[in-house]
Amino acid sequence: MPIKTIHRRFRRQHTRQFGPRVLATLVLLFIGPLSAGERGPKVPDAVAQEVAPGVFTLFGEINHPTPENQGFMANSTFILTDEGVVVIDTGSSVQIGEMLLRQIRARTDKPLLAVLNTHVHGDHWLGNQAMVADTPGVPIYGHPQMLALIEQGAGAQWYDIMMNATDGAIAGTEPVPPTQTLDDGDSLSVGGLTIRAHHYPEVHSTSDLMFEIPERGVLFLADNANNGRIVRMDDGSFRGSLEALEDIKSRVTTAEVLIPGHGPVGDWSIVDDYVGYLGGLYEAVAEFYDEGLSDFEMKPAISERLSAYADWPGFEGELGKHISLVYLEVEEEAF
Repeated sequence: MPIKTIHRRFRRQHTRQFGPRVLATLVLLFIGPLSAGERGPKVPDAVAQEVAPGVFTLFGEINHPTPENQGFMANSTFILTDEGVVVIDTGSSVQIGEMLLRQIRARTDKPLLAVLNTHVHGDHWLGNQAMVADTPGVPIYGHPQMLALIEQGAGAQWYDIMMNATDGAIAGTEPVPPTQTLDDGDSLSVGGLTIRAHHYPEVHSTSDLMFEIPERGVLFLADNANNGRIVRMDDGSFRGSLEALEDIKSRVTTAEVLIPGHGPVGDWSIVDDYVGYLGGLYEAVAEFYDEGLSDFEMKPAISERLSAYADWPGFEGELGKHISLVYLEVEEEAF
């Protein structure tokens, strides 16, 4: 039996018994020596598109992670400055991080000045390993809640998720967490740029940061608003997301280019469209809740009402879960 299959079965069978942190240690003790030489394949090069002056984005496949896309399904961005390079989100594996570095090194040999992680979900930061290999000691920034969640086992959990979804394509990846923190209102000066961090306590997750770079007219939305993609909200808040997206429009006045966590770059219409989905879903669930329907009973009517989003990847797979999550929020508000 292949080592990666044993690895997946071991984790599935024992996650609840041991917990993620103890489990990670057990995997290294019992399975690690056997799989030390295994490594997933190289990720084919993607085209880095210049979306603003000196700002280049690699667009992941607008779908779930699969063996075919090797987990390359989130956007990664790098910014060239006179002093070096700033990277925002590094992808879901060391292989994707290395592919990102190839695009950077094709344009400059200057050092990495900083790496910024938008949130704890592993498709956005498991490529940190490649950044540290390229520039040892490079500071990696994330929200304090992200660091806390990784300490509690989120790194091991997301490694599992991506390993299983890609059939082992990310093998060889080691979760490398942020080393520095940024919170709401913090500013970072690096490479002649000002990076302003915006945090809302309950949005796509509890650890999300949006990054504003006024000198380049860019706002990184992360997964708080995606373009043509429905994402998981298992540890997020629909009400919190709606409030945050309305607020960010008044907070940030310099941005003309908005970069989502998934999907093409655009303008503020990205936010408006995503609010249309989140708000339409919330209003529909609240309406049907008042009529006495259960979450599963209201799904067909809500699916029809939100049919404008039916062709967005993730709609079919996430809608039922989203309805259940919103149902709990509406129920909580009712009491």
